[in-house]
Amino acid sequence: QVQLVESGGGLVQAGGSLRLSCVASGSIISINAMGWYRQAPGKQRELVATITTRDTNYDDSVKGRFTISRDNAKNTVYLQMNSLKPEDTAVYYCNALIVTPASRPIRDNYWGQGTQVTVSS
Repeated sequence: QVQLVESGGGLVQAGGSLRLSCVASGSIISINAMGWYRQAPGKQRELVATITTRDTNYDDSVKGRFTISRDNAKNTVYLQMNSLKPEDTAVYYCNALIVTPASRPIRDNYWGQGTQVTVSS
């Protein structure tokens, strides 16, 4: 079994910063893409940022403010969020494409349980 566990959410004032972390654990052979998505109340889940071994990708709404990074040795992905705005308020979910002994060579899609980020004005 594979688990993704997020941490680092919380309440912050507009203009502040937070750093989210997500650790993947379990029977992992390899991790391809990792990413962050978010879902605000009454809205669909949306992409925030993704990272592979070769590149990163950001939604236009967070470009220049958020930075995604990963530590492959620790199976961990981070999201540094600066200059936060009230519209960034949402539950943030970690996502990863992971090859396990049971799935190889297929990459299965895994989600974390989510962490709440609230930005006050």
